[in-house]
Amino acid sequence: MLRRAWKPLAATTVLIGTPSYLYYTFTKQQTFDLAVKVRGADGMPIMANRTFSLLSQNAVKDRLTENASSDSFSRPDSTVWRYATASVAANDPLEDAHADAIIARDPSDPSAPGDWLFFTVMDGHGGPHTSQLLSKTLISAVVLELSSLIHSSDVPKSGLLENLKLIFRTSSPKSREDPQNPERISLAIRNAFTKLDQELINAPLSVLAANLDTESIKKNILPDLSKHPLALQTMLPAVSGSCALMAVFDTAHRHLYVACSGDSRAVAGIWEENEQGQGLWRVEVLSEDQTGRNPSELKRIQSEHPPDEAGSVIRAGRVLGGLEPSRAFGDARYKWPREVQDVLNRAFLVGNDQPLRPPPSSFKTPPYVTATPVVTHRDFDFGSVARPSRAPASRFVVLATDGLWDKLSSEDAVALVGGHLKGLKGVVSKTALPELVPTTSGAPTVEGKDKKRNNSSGSWSFEDENVSSHLIRNAFGGGDTESLRKLMSIPAPTARSYRDDTTVTVIWWEDGQEGNAKTVTFSSDNIKAKL
Repeated sequence: MLRRAWKPLAATTVLIGTPSYLYYTFTKQQTFDLAVKVRGADGMPIMANRTFSLLSQNAVKDRLTENASSDSFSRPDSTVWRYATASVAANDPLEDAHADAIIARDPSDPSAPGDWLFFTVMDGHGGPHTSQLLSKTLISAVVLELSSLIHSSDVPKSGLLENLKLIFRTSSPKSREDPQNPERISLAIRNAFTKLDQELINAPLSVLAANLDTESIKKNILPDLSKHPLALQTMLPAVSGSCALMAVFDTAHRHLYVACSGDSRAVAGIWEENEQGQGLWRVEVLSEDQTGRNPSELKRIQSEHPPDEAGSVIRAGRVLGGLEPSRAFGDARYKWPREVQDVLNRAFLVGNDQPLRPPPSSFKTPPYVTATPVVTHRDFDFGSVARPSRAPASRFVVLATDGLWDKLSSEDAVALVGGHLKGLKGVVSKTALPELVPTTSGAPTVEGKDKKRNNSSGSWSFEDENVSSHLIRNAFGGGDTESLRKLMSIPAPTARSYRDDTTVTVIWWEDGQEGNAKTVTFSSDNIKAKL
């Protein structure tokens, strides 16, 4: 009896137990251990093992694409513009930001028709406050400066702008220089960055001045403005900081301007093809990483301070041994005099329990950091140019915060974008990619960090539709799925020790492909201003 009963019971156990085991095996949360720096009982840093949950491949893909976007538009000259952006956070919240704008030239502009295209990435530090503010204001500031340059009818005392009536008076044999020449446009962009940072740094001082009465000044009484509605709104963007990188495309003159303040980087890939249809991508680095490891930045900063500070203004590649980028918005601790820092700290921050850190010990002759960018100009073809037979574009520009360049070289980025445009799919070994997507070096990279990359072994992955997500995936592991999963699984704030916030924008343009892109109608919805 028992023997007969046992057989169906055993069969039932097999049928139910096996799926249960498989379900448990495949749904059990995988983990991994990681040595992290923590504070011991005595307050000193020590290394300790911590266990973290391991993200699935689908979860990693979701992280790579959750902040990804792309767009395209065609213009009357048959040029199709495409751009893609993606961000992955290491901090919580993300301290990077980005912005873009498409602005049609005003019909009254002598250089019309044509467009101004603006693309920016911002690399915040010490919080998201400065980068977020720049994402809303930096392009507008540049637009206003360019508009003043183009449309001003008066010659200011500085002599930077010309009288447009004299410039464009066809009957005059002594026409003055075009205000839209590259030198003047570059100067306008540079001035816009500088002026915006001055406004940002001076905003708390303006609030304080507006709330000081005569009696308080006489008695040397400092008001507590910690609850003022503009207290944190003005102080936090001033004391946190952000690098900023901007690409400005002037399609009417076929010019590209790159403005760099900090250690983000712009890199271009340019296809060069011979008569036999064979070609390669030329890597052109459009900006220099601006840190104390850049010899030109070291020389500049030393020249701006007394000789007895020559050995202390940059230590270990950092400004006063602390801040890595040598140019940035905000970072008022490196710009305000000590007395100003003390007053603003007591007026705005102490009452909010967010006291300002004191400046570095070697702080003597501020400012040590500037937001004034280095602006470079290049002529670029935006229309009919030779294209590789298997790729739709022959020009592209990559803008990225230093989180990408900590992991990839400029040459890596160009080869990966070139392969993406070519339509490569799957996993490609790093040794094989140069044969599939050959590159050659143009303007070299000026590295801003002491980074030693080991990119000679391993593989790249070509699976993401968004080309910026594609770059971030390969920066964080590429074809090495397990390494990618582990790196992407480390939560904030621990993640910051292994990777940085990373934001990438890729812009490319194609001719004769307008049927593959949507047409943008320039209206108040997508035009911030007209030039």
